[in-house]
Amino acid sequence: MILVLNSGSSTIKYRLVDPDDPGAGDKGVVERIGEPGGPADHTEALRTVFDDLRGDRPDGVGHRVVHGGDRFVRPTLLDDAAVDAIRDLTPLAPLHNPGAVAGIEAARRTFGDVPHVAVFDTAFHADLPPAAATYAIDREVAARYGIRRYGFHGISVGYVAARTAVLLDRPPGELNLVVLHLGNGASATAVHGGRSVETSMGFTPLEGLVMGTRSGDLDPALPGFLQRAGMSPSEVDGLLQHRSGMAGLCGAGDMRTVDERRVAGDAAANLAFDVYCHRIRKYVGAYHATLGRLDAVVFTAGIGENSPAVRAASLAGLDGWGITVDPDRNNGKGMRVISPPDARVAVCVVPTDEEHAIAEAVTTFLP
Repeated sequence: MILVLNSGSSTIKYRLVDPDDPGAGDKGVVERIGEPGGPADHTEALRTVFDDLRGDRPDGVGHRVVHGGDRFVRPTLLDDAAVDAIRDLTPLAPLHNPGAVAGIEAARRTFGDVPHVAVFDTAFHADLPPAAATYAIDREVAARYGIRRYGFHGISVGYVAARTAVLLDRPPGELNLVVLHLGNGASATAVHGGRSVETSMGFTPLEGLVMGTRSGDLDPALPGFLQRAGMSPSEVDGLLQHRSGMAGLCGAGDMRTVDERRVAGDAAANLAFDVYCHRIRKYVGAYHATLGRLDAVVFTAGIGENSPAVRAASLAGLDGWGITVDPDRNNGKGMRVISPPDARVAVCVVPTDEEHAIAEAVTTFLP
């Protein structure tokens, strides 16, 4: 069994995974780390996890790490040097990597006799073509600060792309896909033959699609304008990260609430829904052009897997490109094709399982 950890600054999500039986294994979350009433630190939180597992020691531990920068482009066996290198990447992911490092250090102390492996959300996008990865800014500035398109949600996208090949009964190397990971964070990725060739999230996870509380794409001059108007850099960052997206447009960042309000006639919620789906449709069209030939559009993650309304609205009007959604199939459950049988482009729903993908990566390092 593999213990998979997703450690944040104040939480540790965990799941015990049997790579041969995806449905098996306990899971849970330890919250309020370092806060009143919660564990004092990540080490104490890991003791809680160990107690929840009833003393079962894992064969290996997998750690989800958001940012691997240019150095970590594949799952990596952790030693002191690797942990230090992940810590050094903190400026690229100040909200995520510190919590990951704290969780890694605590887990290595708690489960010191098994392999620990870091799996990076950015790694799937590490080989983006230079034309897709490069921002058009002064190249010396870009090199000095490591500025490029890194992309995120890579663990999920890689897993979903492989599962889509199984669903369509085609070799992964033959497929051109647009994978739409739609959760509180949202991204679109163009996948050519199993490789990421373009992705909507960039230097940070802020770029791209509209999200629960994040703006996605906007005019890059806007932050400077707001600062000149009197907002501080931290206030601008807070606006774009936490008070934008659907929450900024209608006061609700959860698509279920947005949809309920929209159906009830709330104009702000209706606009938020339309903006959200319009942005997705724009990216599907752009990535279709990038790929040249498109075999499937794939929806995954919380909204992608569970919102028929978003799936239908996001692809509305693309019939002329061979992309259409069958209403009856769209309302089903589980991994399936939701386009008509004769559609030129398959539209699929494929549930993601990042923990299982991480566990599979860990098994390659076991004795």
